[in-house]
Amino acid sequence: MKRFLCLLIGYLCGNFLTAELVTRRLSGQSAFDTGSGNPGMANIALHCGAKPALLVLAGDLGKTFLACLLCRRVLFPRLEGAALWAGLGCALGHDFPCWHRFRGGKGVACTCAALVCARFPAGLISCLCGLLAVLFTQYLAAGGVCIPAVFFVLALWGRRAEEAGPALLLLALALFSFRRELNHILAGTEPRLDLSARFRRGR
Repeated sequence: MKRFLCLLIGYLCGNFLTAELVTRRLSGQSAFDTGSGNPGMANIALHCGAKPALLVLAGDLGKTFLACLLCRRVLFPRLEGAALWAGLGCALGHDFPCWHRFRGGKGVACTCAALVCARFPAGLISCLCGLLAVLFTQYLAAGGVCIPAVFFVLALWGRRAEEAGPALLLLALALFSFRRELNHILAGTEPRLDLSARFRRGR
């Protein structure tokens, strides 16, 4: 029941899509009508610029940290893995918001925040591996899948059963969210993205 409550709290926090607020403030249109329609930092960076993207990132990280810390520090301090279950719920809320017919984003920022909050060293290593995967392959999907995969492996290596379960679910969620992009990568039709160049231009 406590794990379910962590999921529910995270899901409710995840339903707040920062990209929707930012794009409506900037252009008056929905984030779902901007670029690829993905309400996440990468899409906003490509089509709105660096500063709006950083606002989206800050909001997505903030809502996840709020859910994780609320469950871990306040509501269920004795529940091992409370932060990770709340983070999983936040990623689910971001990917499948109930107010938008359960169509949302990819949940990469939420996943990163959840892993770092759950166990800082392993979470940071996972995020760095994901960043390297994007820089080397120039595929966002590679990083999105790499992050929870590395954390899952580290949880198994450290024999942390309470972390391995939600980490595996986060990995499954990432594979589902990026299924189309992964198929395109395998087919050689997925376009490569150079986000660093976009940010350098300050768009």
